[in-house]
Amino acid sequence: MKEIRAYVKGERFDAVAHALRSVEGLTGMSAVRVEGFGRSQHLGRRHPAEQDLELLDSHVKVEVVCRDELAEQVVAAILTHAQTGLRGDGKIYVSRVEDAIRIATGERGDGSV
Repeated sequence: MKEIRAYVKGERFDAVAHALRSVEGLTGMSAVRVEGFGRSQHLGRRHPAEQDLELLDSHVKVEVVCRDELAEQVVAAILTHAQTGLRGDGKIYVSRVEDAIRIATGERGDGSV
């Protein structure tokens, strides 16, 4: 199994969510609005330790756990619908998931996602 975690611009989230709904075999996703900063915030500014903490506009963190064979399709859907070509579009991280357990039934592994 794979965990795909993506940080996308808030205004692109609806398009990303719609694209993920169309991935056949994908059983769900989670999303939460987040604030933070990236490299672009410090361009042309004082040293980060010398400035007040200013967070950039909010992004949405999208989390998906899926079977290995769906991972590239999920990444492609996010990339296609989140990308504007501008700095600050976000990031996508892909990690291996060792196990997953459905709390209601105790089912483990691929069948639980």
